[in-house]
Amino acid sequence: MGENKDLMLAGEWYLPDDPELGADTERRSALCAAYNGHQYNGHHANGGTPPAERHTILAELLGSVGKGVRIRPPFQCDYGHAISIGDRTFVNFNAVFLDAAPITIGADVQIGPNVQLLTPTHELDTERRRAGWEKALPVTIGDNVWLGGGVIVCPGVTIGENTVVGAGSVVTRDLPAGVLAVGNPARVVRELTPPAE
Repeated sequence: MGENKDLMLAGEWYLPDDPELGADTERRSALCAAYNGHQYNGHHANGGTPPAERHTILAELLGSVGKGVRIRPPFQCDYGHAISIGDRTFVNFNAVFLDAAPITIGADVQIGPNVQLLTPTHELDTERRRAGWEKALPVTIGDNVWLGGGVIVCPGVTIGENTVVGAGSVVTRDLPAGVLAVGNPARVVRELTPPAE
């Protein structure tokens, strides 16, 4: 791997204008375009991508994808290879996963439309920001989490299993397991009943 890619994946400051990262972006762009092709209507001759082909594309695009994962197109990501999704997870329309650092999504997660999982952050120093410096911090979503429509999860955040985040919330800090959180910034409003064993 190149130096910038190593720095990026290690959560250190890096410059994204790099030939290796550019090649990764081109790969992602082609795979997302194929995945997001016209909605399949049962007639491949009409231009849609059949579901089996979509899953094959998804498996090539992402670092790992569990059984029964469904992602409704359109779907966008930075690179794809740093995204891991557990079994039976559902991602609704217009998801944006910026995976300059690892994004780990557990099993049985429900992700509403227009959700953003964001790992990159930029320099606060004006000159370094102008020069393009950025770094990325991982995002982790536990098993059986539900992210309502339009939720934004910021860099470095972990959301514990069985937690629900209300629509439109902005998650700037870690959330524990088994809670309901809402707002901007998202705050815990109550504990949730644990699932039956």
